Amino acid sequence: MSDIINLTAKEIHSGILSKKFKATEVMQSFLDQISAKDKELNSFISLNDKAMEQAQKVDDKVSSGKNIGALGGVPVAIKDMLCTKDLKTTAGSKMLENFIPPYSATVVNKLEASGAIIIGKCNQDEFAMGSSNETSYFGACKNPWDTEYVPGGSSGGSAVAVAARMAPISIGTDTGGSIRQPASFCGVVGIKPTYGRVSRYGIVAFASSLDQAGPFSRTIEDSTLVLESICGHDEFDSTTSSKEVLPWSTKLNDKVEKIKVGLPKEYFEGGLDEDVKKSIDIAKDALKEMGCEFVEVSIPHTKYSVPIYYIIATSEASSNLARYDGVRFGYRANFDDKPAADLIDFYCRNRGEGFGTEVKRRISLGTFTLSSGYYDAYYKKACQVRSLLKQDFEKSFKDCDIILSPVTTTPAFKIGDRISDPITMYKNDIFTTSTNLAGLPGLSLPVTLSKDKLPIGVQLTASAFNESKLLQVAHQMEQLISFKEKPANV
Repeated sequence: MSDIINLTAKEIHSGILSKKFKATEVMQSFLDQISAKDKELNSFISLNDKAMEQAQKVDDKVSSGKNIGALGGVPVAIKDMLCTKDLKTTAGSKMLENFIPPYSATVVNKLEASGAIIIGKCNQDEFAMGSSNETSYFGACKNPWDTEYVPGGSSGGSAVAVAARMAPISIGTDTGGSIRQPASFCGVVGIKPTYGRVSRYGIVAFASSLDQAGPFSRTIEDSTLVLESICGHDEFDSTTSSKEVLPWSTKLNDKVEKIKVGLPKEYFEGGLDEDVKKSIDIAKDALKEMGCEFVEVSIPHTKYSVPIYYIIATSEASSNLARYDGVRFGYRANFDDKPAADLIDFYCRNRGEGFGTEVKRRISLGTFTLSSGYYDAYYKKACQVRSLLKQDFEKSFKDCDIILSPVTTTPAFKIGDRISDPITMYKNDIFTTSTNLAGLPGLSLPVTLSKDKLPIGVQLTASAFNESKLLQVAHQMEQLISFKEKPANV
């Protein structure tokens, strides 16, 4: 059944329905692939020991003619940022190393209601803070195209699971590019929906005004099917939108006509790797063949997107992570040999030992920017510039339907190259953070390979709640570009 792991989620679901194979055979095929590949790749933190039992229930439903749901029998890997009832959820941190939630995130509940089966929890940068999956307490995740390279972050494990055929689909979270960047580095599709499309309930919070969950897959169609399952209003998350979730998958092949594609001049002014430029040219050729028209647009506040992102995100993180003090939540240091001198010492040891270097750096930055005397100069000012950036996009979308841009300035870089240089690492987010700051939907579509045989994707961005147009354009580009390459050792 080794061919099963190369099928799309839609093909797997159809095969189970038609009794071509069983859900238990599907699950065993992917578990075998994890067993064969993940020791080297380190993309999973834990596996669901009830996955085969749940797959058998799907087979029983098929045998008795019952409805198995839109994703019935399809294995799904979940970033370890999302709570899963009775299944360990660590956020990639020592702080939550042994945390087993008593409830599941709304995204997980919706996937299971659609018949999907959680196969396991994926590695990630600690508390989603990182762009390379090197800050995880459980060790760096590795790129299946070349294990000397990073898979991207923070949702690196989720991207690797799909690229290495260890799951047909996975879920990540995107706060500043954490779905789109690893999707590009690993040669898969990654989509960040409009802020408010997907419930954040049960997702370990990093930056509440930026976080959004979304799918990884090998095709736009598969990701669209997942989005239809997980989007929608949730009474447990007041930031979710009540906008109707349309059957986007039925519209993917509708001809796109008179589409104007915006090219932000600030994104192409220099500093792009030659291979990244090549990926943009390939995307433009496909769009031309589709009859699209190109227009230059301007997003002048792009140059501020990284600094305002790292002010807003760290400020919100310092607040969200305050709960992890060893009393209410999280790791508690060993005080048997050396009792705490006082309450401050107690907190400092718990948090100092429980959090990694990057998380402590960001908490410190955020605490500083929110502190008395600095709030107006930093956080308040960043929020004002964020509003200007959002206006830039609104103005641009009066002249175009979709914006085409790079995902990152370079393809994947080697493990260890940037981890000790946070500024260089942060600059890697220049093309993705602005989408989160403006709350817009965006995706990464695999296009080509670099000279080092590493995948490169392009980014498409649409106006708020215009996923339909975004998915249509991306799907039809995908058919023309026909990126079929996969890692050699998969």
